Amino acid sequence: MPQTLPFTKGHGTGNDFVIVADPDGALDLSDDQVAILCDRRFGIGGDGILRVVRSAAIEAGHDAAASGAEWFMDYRNADGSAAEMCGNGVRVFARYLVDTGLAALADGGHLDIGTRAGVKRVTRSVDGFEVDLGVWRTEEDDVLVRARGLDVARPGQGIDVGNPHVVVALPAQRELEGLDLTVQPVLDPAPRHGANIEFVVPADPLVSGGVGAITMRVFERGVGETLSCGTGVAAAALAVRHWAGPAAPDAWQVDVPGGRLGVRVRTEDDGEHVLLSGPATLVFTGEVALA
Repeated sequence: MPQTLPFTKGHGTGNDFVIVADPDGALDLSDDQVAILCDRRFGIGGDGILRVVRSAAIEAGHDAAASGAEWFMDYRNADGSAAEMCGNGVRVFARYLVDTGLAALADGGHLDIGTRAGVKRVTRSVDGFEVDLGVWRTEEDDVLVRARGLDVARPGQGIDVGNPHVVVALPAQRELEGLDLTVQPVLDPAPRHGANIEFVVPADPLVSGGVGAITMRVFERGVGETLSCGTGVAAAALAVRHWAGPAAPDAWQVDVPGGRLGVRVRTEDDGEHVLLSGPATLVFTGEVALA
């Protein structure tokens, strides 16, 4: 008889997830099972799965447990592959912990969450939650990006925010809207572990009231085009800030098909940290027969 699996559906600006509570690490989902659960016709539907597990109960979380992060976000893409990080996912994960009573997060306090990209600190923000994604860096290698809807290959800027991204600047909104992201863009050279690919159009003017603004679409590795990608939003803002030079602001707003997210850069002792803020919503709960 199939195992019955309780779940919660949540999203951050349309980037949606199947959330499964597994505090003691007893659940072993195969790639195929994850893919079925995330299938939008034959399963629950989602861009990925967030398994809620205690850091001490999962091998990848031992360092997080030693750092005092009780909970680990075991994030899997919709095809079942494991991913280092998910910026929208961390905020939804925090919302789940708080709303179910597994953790507390007072105004002015913080909640540490373990991920494969290290421990991420979450605080409350005006529009939901803000997560410190940690130190970011640019990649020096030149990358060309070919996508259906672009007349020629465009240069891409590699950005690492705990997971890999390639950001492409486009000159006009019509070009962004004309992309066909049902087909995976091609990176040359292809990164060994793949990358998320962001296409961005700067606002005109780029900066207003000390805040930069861009519009973005994204193709996520292991998923396809999504309505939003938190780390992709951060990477896109960082790339445009990098291109704009020393006078560029540290605060950005990024519009994606699923809504708007905030990005800010803060200098700390170990370098520049990038922080992502935005809403996180739990939609419904249910049970599903696990194939």
